[in-house]
Amino acid sequence: MKKALSPQAAAALVPDGARIMIGGFMGVGTPRRMIEALVAAGRRDLTLIANDTAMPGRGIGKLITARAVKRLIVSHIGLNPETQQQMNDGSLDVELMPQGTLVECIRAGGMGLGGVVTPTGLGTGLENGKRILEIDGKRFLLEAPIRADFAVIAARQSDYLGNLEYSLTAQNFNPIMAMSADIVIAEPEHIVPVGVIPPDAVRTPAILVDQLIERSH
Repeated sequence: MKKALSPQAAAALVPDGARIMIGGFMGVGTPRRMIEALVAAGRRDLTLIANDTAMPGRGIGKLITARAVKRLIVSHIGLNPETQQQMNDGSLDVELMPQGTLVECIRAGGMGLGGVVTPTGLGTGLENGKRILEIDGKRFLLEAPIRADFAVIAARQSDYLGNLEYSLTAQNFNPIMAMSADIVIAEPEHIVPVGVIPPDAVRTPAILVDQLIERSH
């Protein structure tokens, strides 16, 4: 059984300068209370790996507004003008990756693979400084696996052991990120007794989850 922490106690585990993954897509499936706790704790110089930075005042956008993030690895920033402004003024280092490549690199980090071989990005600025392989007469980029110190993920339900169930598209990035960090912090909407979640519905097994955040009241 895992003892559920308050968002504030969970945020205290994350130091300034940490490399952190946050799941979700445009705020859907994003650990809202944990993000708010990180902002309230005044975290700084984070390296954030995510699909996007949502919008001002929403999800990851709150971390951007608070200037808690020093470096971003994301697939797009188009709907958050604050992210764009910080990138343009030089206060935020942004690395943009194609969404499929980003997911595969995170998966490779979780699976212990040596990298991702993909043609996506050839002939663009994405290939600068990266190794190019030739396989059967075709050229590919070799992208490095991605891991983090922490993965903070959102789930619909957890049982007392930490088995996680997600809701529809809210599972975007969350199960993959749960495999690719040293410490996984899960923020479920509900915590239920063991056996309530059908085995076939478990997308992240408890062995991958280090900390649970208590449900909201």
